[in-house]
Amino acid sequence: QVQLVESGGGLVQAGDSLRLSCAASGRTSSRYMMAWFRQAPGKEREFVAAISPSSLSTYYSDSVKGRFTISRDNAKNTVYLQMDSLKSEDTALYYCGARIRADFSYSDYGRREAYAYWGQGTQVTVSS
Repeated sequence: QVQLVESGGGLVQAGDSLRLSCAASGRTSSRYMMAWFRQAPGKEREFVAAISPSSLSTYYSDSVKGRFTISRDNAKNTVYLQMDSLKSEDTALYYCGARIRADFSYSDYGRREAYAYWGQGTQVTVSS
């Protein structure tokens, strides 16, 4: 079992930056694909970014590519999402996901149903 706790959300203005953190419990969390998803009111949870266990591979949605950076510190069992040049459309509840389920593959990193564990989310609100 892995528990995920997100933090770092808040209210900012357009153009500002925020860094989200996702702290994972359990020594094996460093072996998992980790990802960030977000959900705006009335919308489906959508993929934002993912990072492989060794950090060799990172993946981004087109909407955040070039503005957001995902990273991880396996010694601290923590994944980060650096968000720069924030826009009002980035407003959402941001969730951390971990571990690709056995019935999916690493290529499914962008599918929310592929992840076995989720945190409770942290709210990001960007005012224009």
